[in-house]
Amino acid sequence: MKIREIVELLEADVLCGADRLESEVHSACGSDMMSDVLAFVKDQAVLLTGLVNAQVVRTAEMMDMRCIVFVRGKMPPPDVIELADDSGLVLLSCRERMYVACGRLYTHGLTGGGVVGE
Repeated sequence: MKIREIVELLEADVLCGADRLESEVHSACGSDMMSDVLAFVKDQAVLLTGLVNAQVVRTAEMMDMRCIVFVRGKMPPPDVIELADDSGLVLLSCRERMYVACGRLYTHGLTGGGVVGE
């Protein structure tokens, strides 16, 4: 799935990385606990979260993710957007709750990927 399709499926706003919307992604995870993302997630290309701080961007960088989707209409501060853009990430914001956003992406073919240690 291309990130552009995620934008369409979630009716999301592109906050940065508009030049990277043609990037392919194959899996996603949804969490507001970055420690869980670090401990249990691998091979994830998209992170859905309600957190809007720099730790989210740093976590996505460490996990080689390509895109962060902020759910529930959350908007990160300008310094977080700038950090993500400098890191080559795409940032999106959508109005859906995390459960609905994850479900919509899953039903359109974006898998959950693997878990560390498996």
